[in-house]
Formats: sequence, C-alpha cells, structure tokens
Amino acid sequence: MVNTTYSDVWDLDVFFPGGSSSPEFHNHLQATKEAIEVFYAEVGKWEPKGGAGDADELAGLIASFEKTAMKTRQAGAFLSCLKAQNTEDKKAHELLAKATGLNASFQTALTVFDGKLANIEEEQWKALMEDSRLKEIEFVLTERRERAAEKLSDAEEAVVNALGIDGYHAWGQMYDMVVGKTKVHFTKDGETKELSVGQAANLFSSPDRNVRKAIFEEWEKAWEGNADYLAKILNHLAGFRLNVYKLRGWDDFLKEPLDYNRMKKETLDAMWGAITANKEPLKAYLKRRAELMGAEKLSWYDQDAPYGSADSKVPYTEGAEFILEQFSKFGGEMTSFSKHAFENNWIEGEDRPGKAPGGFHTYFPESKQSRIFMTYSGTPSNISTLAHELGHGFHTYAMRDLHLLNRSYAMNVAETASTFAEMIVADAAVKNAKTEEEKLALLDDKVQRSVAFLMNIHARFLFETSFYEERKKGFVSASRLNELMENAQREAYLDSLEEYHPTFWASKLHFFITGVPFYNFPYTFGYLFSLGIYARALEEGSGYEEKYIALLKDTASMTVEELAEKHLGADLTKQDFWASAIKLCMDDVQEFLELTKNL
Repeated sequence: MVNTTYSDVWDLDVFFPGGSSSPEFHNHLQATKEAIEVFYAEVGKWEPKGGAGDADELAGLIASFEKTAMKTRQAGAFLSCLKAQNTEDKKAHELLAKATGLNASFQTALTVFDGKLANIEEEQWKALMEDSRLKEIEFVLTERRERAAEKLSDAEEAVVNALGIDGYHAWGQMYDMVVGKTKVHFTKDGETKELSVGQAANLFSSPDRNVRKAIFEEWEKAWEGNADYLAKILNHLAGFRLNVYKLRGWDDFLKEPLDYNRMKKETLDAMWGAITANKEPLKAYLKRRAELMGAEKLSWYDQDAPYGSADSKVPYTEGAEFILEQFSKFGGEMTSFSKHAFENNWIEGEDRPGKAPGGFHTYFPESKQSRIFMTYSGTPSNISTLAHELGHGFHTYAMRDLHLLNRSYAMNVAETASTFAEMIVADAAVKNAKTEEEKLALLDDKVQRSVAFLMNIHARFLFETSFYEERKKGFVSASRLNELMENAQREAYLDSLEEYHPTFWASKLHFFITGVPFYNFPYTFGYLFSLGIYARALEEGSGYEEKYIALLKDTASMTVEELAEKHLGADLTKQDFWASAIKLCMDDVQEFLELTKNL
C-alpha cells in the first residue's frame, strides 16, 4: 500500500454547503415537498381499468416514486449526518422534525399506492407483471401488494402515519436529544473530565481494568439518572406499535420485523435454537479471559478489553491501510470502493466531544455517495467498526445499477455484508500475525465478536421479547426494565459474568429506533450467514468476489430463504446451517483456549 494521509473528518459540503444553515438544503426540502405532492396527486388519480394502458400508468407512477424516494432519502441521510457529528446542532433537530413530516406524507402516499395495488384482481395483476418494465421489480411490487392487504384501510393507515409524526417518531427524536445532553464524568490523575457518551464508550476498550470499572460506574449513574425519562420514551414507542398491530389484527409483535427482514419465523427459531445448543464453549472462553486478567469472573465492562497490557493505538491512516490490505486479498472491487471512500473524505472518525455514540453508514442516492460515521480512537474494535461500515457501503455500491425498488434490502442481509467485511479483516489479521502475542490479541478480538453476536445480541432479543409481552399488559417501570435486562443478560451469557449492565436498555440506541422494530436479531443472522459465505469464499479463493457481488445484488429481490438456497444451497429453516456456522466461531474459541492453556 502507498503511504498517504487520510482525513478522519467527512465532507458534507459537497451535498449542501453550510450544514443545517445551507440555503441549498432548504431548497432541497422544498423540492422534496413538491415531489411528494405531485406523487400523491398522481396516485390519487390512478384507477386501474384492466386495459393495456395500466402498465404505462403504473410504470409512470413508479418513475415518480423513484424521484421522490431519492429526494426523501437524500434529505434523511444529510440530517442523520448533521445530528451525529454534533448532538448540540439544534437547527438540525428542527429540520429533522420537518423532514420527518415530509417522510410521513410520502408514506401516506405510498399507503394509498399500495392499497390500489392490493385492489387489482389476481388475473389482471399477473398480466401487468408480464410487462418488461415491471417484470424486473415483480418481487417487490407483489410484496407491497400482499402487505397492503394485511393492513388497515388507506384512510386509517394515513391517520396512523400522521399521528406518528408528533407521537411515535417524536419520541424517538426525544431519545436522541436526551442522549445528546447526557454527560459522563470521569476522573483520572486527579482531573475530572465531562465526556460525551460516545467518548465514554470508547474507554470500555481501555487495557486498564480500573479505568473500565470506574467509567462503568459513572456510565451506570448517567443512565440511571435519566432512567425514568427513557422508560417513558421506550414504553410509548412500544405502546404505539402494539396499538397499531392490534388495530391491524396482528397478534404476534414479531410479524413486522420478520416481514421487514423477509424471513420466516422457522428461520429465526432455528437460528436461536442452534445458538442456545452450541454456545457453551463461549462460557469457557469468558472464564479463561477472567483468569488471564487475574479475576474470578469477567464483568460487563470487561467485554471490550483488549488482550494483553500494552496500550497500543493504531493511527487512523494506519488503520485504513490495514483494512485496504486485507480487502485486497479478497477482491479488487471492494478494495477500490474502500480506497475511494478514504481518499474522498466519506468517513467521519475524529475523536472529539459532542458526537453521537456508535457508528453507521448512510447513502446519498442523488449523489451516489456513501458516508460513514464513527468515533475512531485507534483500538482494534474501532478498526472492526470501520471495516463493518465499509461493508455496508460496498453493499450499496454493488447494487448501484439496479432499479431503486430492487435496492431496498432489509437489515439482516445488510448486516451480512458488513460482518463479512469485518471477517475478512479479522481472519487475515490472525493468520498473518507476526508473533504469538499479536496472534492471541487478534484472535481474542475475533472471539469477542462471537460473544457480541451470540450472547450480547441474544440478550437484547430476549429482553425485547419479554418487554413487549409485559407492555401488552401496561406500563413497564424503569426498575422492571432493569430486571428484565439483567435476567436476559444472565440467560444469554449462561450466567458467566460477575456484574451485568441493567440499564443497557437505556444506553442502547437500537431499542429506540422508530424505523425498524427488533433492531437486534438481524445482526446475529448477518454474522452467521456471512460465515457461510466466507467459508465458500475461502474454498474458491479471490475469484469468489464476482459470485459475492451477485449474491449482494439479489438481497432485495427475494426472501432470505430463497437467497440462501440459490447462492449457498442451504435451508435456513433447519438448525444444520446455523450449527455449521457456529462451529466456525467455536473453532476460534478452541484455538484461543489451546494457545492460552499454559499462560
């Protein structure tokens, strides 16, 4: 790799100069509003007559939909970047409220559109789908038609969308504001600093256990201080969903997330069943990890602790070149995309106050560019996060030439691409380690991810399932939420930790996202599914990238069961596939235990 210097601050001015005060962005919001109004009017006038002209009218509506969707998503991407880079940007929050209203209007128009699709007679529908302009998007159109048939009337769904602006979505935005104002106080060497939650979270990767313990105590205090507010927000989010489900006649609160992720309940049950039956070795890993740091048991705050005692940090540019080197061993397309992202300031990684916690990838469809957000402090976990988000970006890049409707992939397959990218970096790093100490550190970081996906995410799923069951009966207090969370963590971790994180429900953004319910199991699905893909990639070598891209291109135009059957020859509704993927994780665990048995 050629030595260079990459900026860790992204460029947003290329979209709309001036941030939240940008006149160009205000013009964009106005243009978006007008596009939504035009689309809504066109949908309102459309009445399929059963003739040859129906295909022309539907193709025209879809073209109008594409234009409107791209403008809406461009605005949403920009605002998500603004509020993440500076949680105190009040103007961005004001604009977000406006954009949320626009998006609700667009969703209302789509509800009417979908309702009209649902009213088309079956024979007439089959004839429409024979048109070449519609054939390529038949899966998505049929999916929209079938889902509309299971919902309320157009007028009732429109009311739900309208009320959601100042109800459902507003509660989610309230969470963002509370988190933005939450500060964690940390004292070291007699000096007390006021940290954002993003900065505080990075300290859980400190090699000093005293630092991790101290920041955890302050972290718990910070979230406990806001617990009553956050419990109210979480209850209202879940209450809104459950009431909508009840009105639609849906008994199972997993119906929406399963539909969204295009997967069967049998697949979800098979995955968790295989995990529950096969994750015992992780308990041995956690016990060995505790022994290596001189503790009887690990605590929650030890999970991200690096192996060894050296407080080594990898500079941003060095971390970028490391990722590019590992990607280059897989294929040229992924490497080229990622290099372009680094060179053109698509990534916000600067470690500074005022940033939101976590990381994400977002796409600007009108500009055909991605942006990646994170806080990079030089830890192995940071490098993994960066590779993870680049995987998301590459997924979007691979689908760039498809019809817009065939690019709306669900979260579970989105996490497949991201965790696949992580795996390339992690596995290659372990295999190319120069010393046994380095190999153990990298192997440990890799196993930590298995703990995250098979235990941490499992705890989130167990918590959210039990929470929704109780929320059906009434308000769930903050203290009860703490109990449910700790119970879920004990079950998922096989009761192998000394201290748990009862306020995790409050600190984890994913529980408060309004766009997607149950923002947890898709991560584990993506991790294990990507292991199956990665095993195939190892078998076939560097030439597999072309097949991998073909798989990514199909991720939004079929169910996950169909995707696995077509590209891997696997049946996801059976535990066999999941057990074989979990075995690859456990092979890493066994290698770690073997290498550390005499230490």
